[in-house]
Formats: sequence, C-alpha cells, structure tokens
Amino acid sequence: MAATAAHLYFMEAPFEITLQIVITVLAGIFAQVLAAYMKLPSIILLLVFGIALGSDGLGWLSPQSLGVGLEVIVSLCVALILFEGGLSLELKEMGKVSGSLRNLITIGTFITLVGGGFAAHWLGEFPWSIAFLYASLVVVTGPTVVTPLLKQVGVERKIATLLEGEGVLIDPVGAILAVVVLDIILNGDTAPAFVLSGLLARLGIGAIIGGGGGLLMALFLKKADFLSEELRNLVVLAGVWGLYGLAQSVRGESGLMAAVAAGIVVRAISIPEERLLRRFKGQLTIFSVSVLFILLAADLSIASVFELGPGSVLTVLVLMLVVRPLNILVCTWNSDLNWRQKAFMSWISPRGIVSASVASLFAILLTERGINGGDSIKALVFLTIIMTVFAQGLTARSLAQVLGVTSSSATGVVIVGCNGLGLTIGRLFKDRGESVVIIDTDEAACEKAEAEGFQTYVGSALNEQILEEAGLSSIGTFLAVTNNGEVNSVIAERAQEEFQPPRVFAVLPRAESVDDASAMGSLSRGDLRTPRLPVKQWNTFIADDAVERGVYEFTTDTIKAQREQVNKLIREGDMVPLVTEQDEKLEVALAEAEWQANSKLIYLLHDPTPQLIKRLSGARKPSRQLTKPVVEANADQTNEKPDPSKPDPSKSDPSKSAQSKPLQPKSGKPKLDTNSASSTTPSTTPSTTPSTTPSTTPSTTPSTTH
Repeated sequence: MAATAAHLYFMEAPFEITLQIVITVLAGIFAQVLAAYMKLPSIILLLVFGIALGSDGLGWLSPQSLGVGLEVIVSLCVALILFEGGLSLELKEMGKVSGSLRNLITIGTFITLVGGGFAAHWLGEFPWSIAFLYASLVVVTGPTVVTPLLKQVGVERKIATLLEGEGVLIDPVGAILAVVVLDIILNGDTAPAFVLSGLLARLGIGAIIGGGGGLLMALFLKKADFLSEELRNLVVLAGVWGLYGLAQSVRGESGLMAAVAAGIVVRAISIPEERLLRRFKGQLTIFSVSVLFILLAADLSIASVFELGPGSVLTVLVLMLVVRPLNILVCTWNSDLNWRQKAFMSWISPRGIVSASVASLFAILLTERGINGGDSIKALVFLTIIMTVFAQGLTARSLAQVLGVTSSSATGVVIVGCNGLGLTIGRLFKDRGESVVIIDTDEAACEKAEAEGFQTYVGSALNEQILEEAGLSSIGTFLAVTNNGEVNSVIAERAQEEFQPPRVFAVLPRAESVDDASAMGSLSRGDLRTPRLPVKQWNTFIADDAVERGVYEFTTDTIKAQREQVNKLIREGDMVPLVTEQDEKLEVALAEAEWQANSKLIYLLHDPTPQLIKRLSGARKPSRQLTKPVVEANADQTNEKPDPSKPDPSKSDPSKSAQSKPLQPKSGKPKLDTNSASSTTPSTTPSTTPSTTPSTTPSTTPSTTH
C-alpha cells in the first residue's frame, strides 16, 4: 500500500506542475488576444488574469509549487526578452539621440535611485536599506511594455527611439544595480568603491562575453548557408542561453548584460534573413512575457499590497509626477527635443517584467535569509507596475494626440518613381512647403526633377542606406509608384518593416476586368495600402498633356451623392484621386475612399480631346470638371402646390427656365462640367448651380468649342 501511495504521489506531482504550466500558457495567450482586440496594453490584462487565477482569486495557480523551477523559468525568459530588445534596437536612430540616451542610462538612473529611495523612506516609511533596494528595482522601464505601447499610440520616431533604447539598455543596468544594493544589505559593505566596482565589473564581463559571443554567432550564421531557416533560429536561441549561462558562471547577474550585448552585435552585423530572426524572437518574447506575468501576478498577495498603506501610493505618485519629469528635464536639457516631446516622455515610464522578476526573486532570497521586508518590497514593486501601466497605458494615446507628437502628424513624402504621376503628387506636397524626396534608378529623370527643386537619389529603393539618407525615419508618407507593381510591393514592404512610416502606399497594376472588385480598388495589408492604378497609362496621359487637374470640395449636404459620383469615376478609370486636403493637411489618396465632408480632393481627369483640336483652340483649352450633385428637394417642398398669387419665375426669366432643365446625358458616367476655358489651368471651384433634377450621371465628352 505504501509503495502504491508513493507511486501515485509521484504521478500526481508532475501532472500538477504540467497543469499549472498549461493554465498559465492558456491564460497568457488569451490575455494577449483580448488585449489586441480591445487595443489595450497587454500587461494590464496579464496582471488581471494572473491575480484572478492566483491564491487571492480562483486559486487555480500556485507558482510556489514549481519550486526552484520558477527561478529557472524567470531567468531564461528574461534573458531571451533582453536579447530580443537588443536585437530590435535601431543603432542608426540611436546615434541621432545618443547624448540624451546616454544621459538617461547614467544620470537618469542616479536621479531615479536617489528620488525613489527618499520617497520610499519618507512617504512609505521603509528603512533606508529597503527603500533604496526598492528604488534600484524601479529605475528600469519595461521594454516589453514600452515598445507595444508606443506602437499602439504611434508616436514620433525620435521619441520612440529614445524610450525604446532607454527601456532595453537600462534593464541590465538596473538589475545589476539592484543586485549590488542587495549585496550591501546582506553583507553590510557600503563603501562607494565597492558599489561602483561591483556594478562596472558585472556590466563589463557581460558586455565582453555577450559582444564576443554575439560576433562569433553572427559570423557563423553568415557562413552557414547549409542551415535551414528553422535551424538558424534555434541556433541563435541556444547561443543566447549559452552566453547567458557562461556570463552567470563567471560573475553572478552579468548574464543580463551579456544577452543585451549579444542582441546589439547580431543586429549590427546584419546576418542573412535577419528580419525572420527578429520575427521569431519577437514571438518567443510575447510568449515569455505572457507566461512570466501570469505566474508572477498569481504569486502576488493582494493583502500585502493593501497593507502598504497610503504612503506607498504617494511614493509611486512622486516617482511618476516628480522624479520622472525631473529625470527627463535634466537628461534632455541640451537636446533638440521640444517641450511637447519632453512632456510626453516625462509621463511614459511604465515598469515591466524585469522589475517584477527581480523583485520576486529578491523576496524569496530575503525571506530565506530571515530579513524582513521581502514581501513588502515585492508588493510595492507590483503596486508601481500596476499604477504606472494602468495610468500611462490608458492615457498615452490621448496625451500624444493633445501634444501633437503622434507619427500621423509627420509630414513630407518619399516617392519611389520619378515619373509623371510621382512628380505630379510631389509638386502638390512641395507647393505646401513639405519635404519631398524622389528615388529612382533613372539618372536623367532625376536630373530633370532636381531642376524643379526636388531632392533626388539615384539608386534602388531596396538599398536601406538610400532610404536612411532620404530621411524616411521622420517622413510621414512613403509612396512606391513605379511602372512595376511587384517592385512597388517589395519596396513598400521593406520600407514599412525597416522604418515604420505612418502611411505606406504600393501602387499595384489595375486588372483588365471590372468584375473583380478587389483588383480594381484598393487593398490594405496591415498599415500598407495598395491602390490599383494603370500607372504606365496615366504617365502616358500626363506626358501627352491629356489630363486635366482640378479640386473638388465635399460638402455635408451632398456628401453621399458626391462619394458615389467620385468613386464611380475612379472605378471606370476616368479619374485618379491624387491627394486629399483636410484641416490644412495633405494625404495621398490614389483609390476609392469614404470621402469626408469639408475636405478637398485634388484629382486628375483623362481628357481625350485630340491634340489637333487643342492646338487649334490655342489658349482656349477645353477643360473638364466635376460638378457638385444636387440635393433632392424634401417631400414638403416637392408636394407643395404653386401659389397662383405669385408669378412663376421660370416664365418671367427664360434663363432660369433653361437652367432648371439641363440636358439629360446619354452616358451613364458621373457629370462633368465641359466648358471652354480662357486659361490653360482649369477652374478649381466645383459648380453649385441648382437644378430641379438631381443628376450624377452626365456625359464625359469634353467641349470642343474654339
């Protein structure tokens, strides 16, 4: 019987741990999916789910049952997260803000350490040693929280680079600093030389091992052509954990710096298929974050958080509202950041997985050593995470919009394709004073564009260096409009992945048949928009002067009819919508859209007037324009009987009678105003002549009066 009981125990114990892991993974991934659907920072739902499944909730998860396995999972996952952070850093972008970033990692760490320590001691009433241990744990900002949050908000590239760089680089610094402070608490050595030497030694050893190992790993991957994509990714995964373990064996807690350094070096060497590697590591990071937050939140005691008292809440508020703004003010004093950018950065500093992980491990260690304060430290760190993530995660988008620091407010356009259509769009942006850069392999075409005052680059847009020099990282719109649709698609996808401009267009060929609606209009793949146009044909029209340009205003009273009118012309190939203007901002159009009231559309219409007639007409060039649809009279006006005491205006004024009965077109196309113009530039004001008969389908035949 005893043997049977023992056998059952050993059968049940592994199953219990397996069940814990299964529940953790299911809850973590479900929280990620729900957060993506609700457009919330995922850490918010991960914390909620973790606490709900823990001992203070449903009691389904008990992370302590994992034993030392919890520490192993935390260590390996954090190493992977930091490697992915280093791999994602844009070194060229960081070079532009290197001064401010260096200050945030050095001076900023010191300001947060001192400010957080004093706040925790005076307001939270913690002993000095525990107060500064807490401060060392919260000097870090969470890259796993900051990066998704910034992508969701869509902030300017410069702000994103600074905050993401700070989040990745300060993590190992903060974690090692916390270890040094803990070492002081345990051993009692508070000499400044001891603190500084311990910090620098761990950072140096980690940087050397991680940098050297990352270099060897990258060189091996560049030479190993025989490896499949899947095996290459696994080689990197094994290499990261190997470097982490080696650094940890040489000097404790230096493995975190090794992971970051390895990621930075691998990114700098540009190994083959780097994008696929980053995608794979990004997926592993999401998985790691999901598992870690669920486990750590489930292990949190809500009672210990409430026992902290109001002083701890004030401590976190001082950290958010006083220490962080002071940090940003000092570290960016001599930078070119404006006050709006600094204000946004002062608010965004959510704490994340590294703080939670290290705090959980420290709580276990302090308890084992018989030192009071372990549970309180963990509770205060989680309170900091909860307050910063909830407050900043839920308000970041609104604040960015109020301050005007979203990437959607970025202006300028990079155009790939120095042809008629590309230059026509470029002139519209250039006339507004916005930056316009044109890239093409045709040197002669680029020289002509330069003569017009455009900034041009001769070469392939697949060359990342050209896109970098063109300033794509700070440009609002990227437009690939060459005659080759496949080239446009590849170039746009590469630009979107490498530089993430707010608006990306890849013009694809237009199908011959109008039966396939998707092939006639515009598709959207994520943030990539793919309008369909016969680019070569329209370039020929522009070269032959067979187009008319005009401006069309959308008004509230006729917006529905106007949308139908314009979109029908676009579908039938008679019109190219170039750009829309609303609130003094230009945006590329090029396809059917849900046109907004009080906006303007600048368009091109095909003018099939023979060149001989144009030459004979001289300056009086025929022009074609859209006319505004007429609003139908309401029922009361329609059914109103005429008053015999009032004269009929149509009888007294023959001209009004003529206007009230326009000729009905035979064509099924939307109405175009065809008139003789005394200037080569057509009028840009749509006709608003009233009519008793609403019409949206008049003839498109241009006038040939001369």
